[in-house]
Amino acid sequence: MSNASKRIPVTEERWEELNELKGAGETYDDLLAELIREHKRRELAERTREVRDTDSEALTALDEL
Repeated sequence: MSNASKRIPVTEERWEELNELKGAGETYDDLLAELIREHKRRELAERTREVRDTDSEALTALDEL
């Protein structure tokens, strides 16, 4: 991991919310990495639901590609 750091301006309200989410001994970098992972998982789950809910006739069979 790089030692480079960046500043991200946030409102006082957002800072307090982040601080509440951050566990003891956890860095803000750890917290943000966890939030990003969770966001990506939710996006993948949503895309999976969309494909599952798509009418099967609207999909192209793999052997037709």
